[in-house]
Amino acid sequence: MMTRKNNWLLTAVQMGLLAWSGATLAADKVYVANEGADTVSVLDAASFKTLASVRVGKAPHNVQVSPDGKVVWVTNNGEPAQTADASEHKEMAQGSHDAMGKPGAVWAIDTATNAVVAKVPVGMHPAHVVVSPDGRFAYITNGGDNTVSVIDTAARSLVATIPVGKFPHGLRISPDGKQAYVANLKGGTVSVIDTASQKEIAQVPAGKGPAQVGFTPDGSLVLVSLSEENAVAVIDPATRKVIRKVAVGTVPIQLYVTPDSRTLLVANQGTPKKPGKTVSLIELESFKVAKTVVTGAGAHGVVVDREGRYAYVTNMYANSVSVLDVKDRKVVKTVPVGKTPNGISITPRRCVRRLQLSGKVQKK
Repeated sequence: MMTRKNNWLLTAVQMGLLAWSGATLAADKVYVANEGADTVSVLDAASFKTLASVRVGKAPHNVQVSPDGKVVWVTNNGEPAQTADASEHKEMAQGSHDAMGKPGAVWAIDTATNAVVAKVPVGMHPAHVVVSPDGRFAYITNGGDNTVSVIDTAARSLVATIPVGKFPHGLRISPDGKQAYVANLKGGTVSVIDTASQKEIAQVPAGKGPAQVGFTPDGSLVLVSLSEENAVAVIDPATRKVIRKVAVGTVPIQLYVTPDSRTLLVANQGTPKKPGKTVSLIELESFKVAKTVVTGAGAHGVVVDREGRYAYVTNMYANSVSVLDVKDRKVVKTVPVGKTPNGISITPRRCVRRLQLSGKVQKK
């Protein structure tokens, strides 16, 4: 005779093993901002094939997928009125961003249809965009007027403008969502924004030419690429002080930490005359460069998938994306994309389940 306890056990087993069947993972997609082509390339992260090319605004510089994977936000340096050539951006370390200090906009792409569903005017020369962990707000750096724009992602409207340091460029939000760190390219500092009050609460001296910021997933370290020092600064967020610097390749730009917080990948862009074509892999336990991997000319943007298996690197001067096997530390695929690929982002992995109930629980 089946007891009540056993009955509940059977119920749990049936619900766990029979009810939920056929769990499948939604395919990851990689989005690439092609600054010289006015497009965003959509790549299949598994097959490394191009799925689509989405026409966007003038000179798209950066992309960011929302935490729910439903929207891609794109910064357009050339919207609404700019006609400057995107190649002007290639001299980042030499300060040629001055020519691009014109009004811009952020566009939103529906990832299901690849259709542009919103266009939100922001500040002068919008560079990078990030979305808060809860998906409520998008933060955009405006290098032309030294501000960060804050967009309500549901209303798709501007809700705040935050003054920061000189020529803000890259930015990232802390894993707990409480602060945003902004690299002020020409100010030599990193601004700290309190996301509750939407105000700058500190500026941290970082070094020469801070271009992008990264967090370890556990939030214990902030990493800053110093494009004019060929180094990465390591900041302790508790003290807001630089605790060390690590030498890397020429003109490091974007960087990204693996999900296990063990390795930092740094894209070394170089210059048009002497393009960099490497990614530095720094072991964060020792703060030493463990490997330098050759990618393509003008290595600029970098993102790592959720499993930490692959890194995707944009090569600005080669019009391609390198797929880097993080474990084996080598490039396994090179994918052609649009002209002057810049920012890059990947969809979060989502699990799609089908509920298949069969049979009834026998009551005793």
